[in-house]
Amino acid sequence: MIPTANVKNGVNVDQLVDTIGAVQQDPELAKFEFRAKNNWIDGGHCVSSIKSFYGVGAEDSSREEPFTMECSHPQVLLGNDEAATPPEVVLHSLASCLTGAMVYHAAANGITIEGAESSISGGMDLQGFLGLKPEIRKGFNGIKFTLKVKSDATTEQLDYLARFSPVFDMIRNPTPVSIEIEKV
Repeated sequence: MIPTANVKNGVNVDQLVDTIGAVQQDPELAKFEFRAKNNWIDGGHCVSSIKSFYGVGAEDSSREEPFTMECSHPQVLLGNDEAATPPEVVLHSLASCLTGAMVYHAAANGITIEGAESSISGGMDLQGFLGLKPEIRKGFNGIKFTLKVKSDATTEQLDYLARFSPVFDMIRNPTPVSIEIEKV
């Protein structure tokens, strides 16, 4: 008889537990470096490719083809609307990571998630970006995330689990960013 995997919320719980155990034995396995290469096309239109990353103690070569993502701007922001804006991609990343963190941690804790959908929005004042008022922040002045979840868990439990999101941590806490410009 072939054993079936212990899957909850689409997550292989046995594999997750094994991963946690391996990291407890060797914390170096938890160190990852994610990368992207970005090429400017025209105006605010850029295309990023994402393929390799470092994780679990080695370079990963499992991806045969790179993932590509584009960013652009709508016509009102002088673009040609080829893709989502960079701030919209940040919202997508945050919503996906909050949801994913909740689902994975729920699975690890034996909590069933039957369904989840969210909405997310962020407001900004372009006077900061345009350099008109240096006291106005260039980025979001706030983000509102609403997650509707069908589960037998309490709202407090789900909120706690979602907050394990790495992207949530990146946005909530200052992340050091270095910028190096090389002329070619």
